[in-house]
Amino acid sequence: MAGPGLLVSVGYMDPGNWATDIESGSKYGFALLWVVLGSSLAAMLLQTLSLRLGLAARKDLARACRERYRPLVNGILWIMAEVAIIACDVAEVLGSALALHLLFGVSLVIGIIITAFDTVIVLGLQGQGFRRVEAIVLGLVVTIGACFAVELALVGVDWNSVMRGFVPRVASLRDPQAMLLAVGILGATVMPHNLYLHSSIVQTRHVAGDERSRRDAIRLSTLDTVVSLSLALLVNAAILILAAAAFHSSGHASVTDIQDAYNLLDPLVGGTLASLLFGIALLASGQSSTLTGTIAGQILMEGFLDLKIPCYQRRLITRSLALIPALAGILWLGEAGVGKLLVWTQVVLSLQLPFAMWPLIRLTGDSAVMGCYANGRWLRSSSWAIFAAVVAANLWFFEGLVRG
Repeated sequence: MAGPGLLVSVGYMDPGNWATDIESGSKYGFALLWVVLGSSLAAMLLQTLSLRLGLAARKDLARACRERYRPLVNGILWIMAEVAIIACDVAEVLGSALALHLLFGVSLVIGIIITAFDTVIVLGLQGQGFRRVEAIVLGLVVTIGACFAVELALVGVDWNSVMRGFVPRVASLRDPQAMLLAVGILGATVMPHNLYLHSSIVQTRHVAGDERSRRDAIRLSTLDTVVSLSLALLVNAAILILAAAAFHSSGHASVTDIQDAYNLLDPLVGGTLASLLFGIALLASGQSSTLTGTIAGQILMEGFLDLKIPCYQRRLITRSLALIPALAGILWLGEAGVGKLLVWTQVVLSLQLPFAMWPLIRLTGDSAVMGCYANGRWLRSSSWAIFAAVVAANLWFFEGLVRG
């Protein structure tokens, strides 16, 4: 049963996470670490609901919505989910282009154009099966984790301050910019399209029809999810900790861009290894997220529209739609605008999240859909509390935006 949780987890460590975590760490030190932790715990619970829907009802979230809601509602849910995928893909385009720029010196515009050809990767993986894709993703995730482990060792970290950063402090969100970053962290962590993705890919495992086998499958898939998302939590926390230890602690609180972080790591740490590992991890992050975004897009089209197209065609559509805002943003804001664009893509994801959470919580709480696996009191109250917190954070952000 291991594997689907890993595919889902790569969406939780994409380049958008890097932008929000680096800016949070450099500006506010370890103060927003508790937001990373809280968002990750919320993600674990929501992804657990998603896998339970897939295994208990044998339906993915998109198909279950199509069967339950009228066409207008389904159309809105589909459009919102597609917007989330495009926003995520914009972050992957920008992150991969930036990694190519940092590692090989190509311009960002050329790097963005090069990312258009990642369809070749998808074509090469067609027909290889989920196990092969999962193995490749595992290799990329291990690469990201190993790079950050070495970098934290090179920088040196005050772990007592790190532990204090995990203690929730609402006062740390009084600054409107801190609130923007907190909403960005939430959107970067709990990705809407991952809820659709997970409910489908858990069905790639063969599970016998008896109740004991189904119960065991849910238990093991939950373990797979918690372990995989715990790895994503460690990576996201490591990015913020690295930024806080390397930049905030040394008085470089204005580092808000991945490129600035890359250029400053070597002089602060001493040596060229830190920045090289940083660039490699960034490239691995962008490419791993590309694979899962393509699969999620296919699931949405098949579930909501009952339309099935080849994998590479879906990739071409998504990447084409992502290239336009990415190129426009770079040409308008220049290379210095990458960090701002990445943060805003994650804010867009946070704004789309309630549109995926609402049907998921409603469906998994319905005994007519889930049978004896419908959400109990604890799951129901916890999931609705998370929904309320997400909506409140988005409204709070909008209020601050209007006042600002």
